[in-house]
Amino acid sequence: MASDAVFIHHPDSSGYKFDEEHPFDPLRLTLTIDLLKEVNALNDELIETPLPYPDEELLSLVHRTDYLAAVKQLSEQAPINDSGLLAQQFGLHTEDTPFFPGMHKAAMTIVSGSLAAADAVMTGRAKHAYHLAGGLHHAFPDRASGFCVYNDAAVAIKHIRQTYNARVLYIDTDVHHGDGVQWIFYDDPDVCTYSIHETGKFLFPGTGYVHEKGTDHGFGACFNVPLEPYTEDESWLESFNITLRKVLSAYKPDVIISQHGCDAHAYDPLSHIHCSMRIYAEIPAIIHELAHTYTDGRWIALGGGGYDIFRVVPRAWSLVWLTMIDHPISHGIAAGKVIALPDCWVKRWTSFSPLKLPTTWMDDPADIEPMPRRLEIADKNRTIQNIVIQDL
Repeated sequence: MASDAVFIHHPDSSGYKFDEEHPFDPLRLTLTIDLLKEVNALNDELIETPLPYPDEELLSLVHRTDYLAAVKQLSEQAPINDSGLLAQQFGLHTEDTPFFPGMHKAAMTIVSGSLAAADAVMTGRAKHAYHLAGGLHHAFPDRASGFCVYNDAAVAIKHIRQTYNARVLYIDTDVHHGDGVQWIFYDDPDVCTYSIHETGKFLFPGTGYVHEKGTDHGFGACFNVPLEPYTEDESWLESFNITLRKVLSAYKPDVIISQHGCDAHAYDPLSHIHCSMRIYAEIPAIIHELAHTYTDGRWIALGGGGYDIFRVVPRAWSLVWLTMIDHPISHGIAAGKVIALPDCWVKRWTSFSPLKLPTTWMDDPADIEPMPRRLEIADKNRTIQNIVIQDL
């Protein structure tokens, strides 16, 4: 009999670290796992460790062999002749995504975790699977981009298509458009990509407009919901609820893969969306419900972006797992209860955090300044959501 959920994590994922000053910090994995342990939602026996490296042929389902060779070469610790030219050719020379020692091994470990999560669900061993370190959605077949070296989500989707012949819905709630996954499957009618994000008019990667709907046989299997800067909870959730439910009803996938970047929070330093922890309680609750309605519960969740690593990421990512396992905390939050974070967790990490840590799972509304253009922003978002669903 299938278990309800499995938690996938390999400790070598923490090796995916560009440098000390880079905003993509694997400490957020440690913070989240520690928080889940403190609320008795996780322990070492429940964490499944995937094989450290997948078959490289699986990587080749998405990435070009010359790109894979370049990543391996640039991962060597010894100085490399012409490494600058090689890095530039494959997008590994930028401040966002610079090459680093051990890069190939760390990125491979992340791909392995997402593949393990996919297999756990598709074989029927579990209804749900969660891989925190996954969700590197900006990587392309021939280059790195946006902190992402290998596109683990796309590799997992290709594996599902090849091995299980299942129709996949990919849901991306990161504040940045899920461009890599979208373009990889842009002509595939059996992979539907849905991304809700801050409009590319103002934010990296500058794509994800409503007119991007797919091409050839894949036309109509790509959906983008670009939101206005400073969008708040009510408008974000209205856009998400209305558009996603329409997409699910029309597409009827066999499995859902969701990417849970949590950088649409008002505290996040790399975007302009102005939401609170409320959306991060409701996102997994909505996806959980829809998975049981449309895919017999088959749901694979991955991490993603999130750069306020102390105040936002641990709470947001924990809520995905708490929802998957029907933990009492998720039910209490849904009922509107104010629930405190474990005092020992707050004390343990206070000295590490540059800002005061929250003490409750949800934000105090008084801590997030309301936006003066709220109605105008909501109206613009409503126009977008109507365009998205007009043909569904």
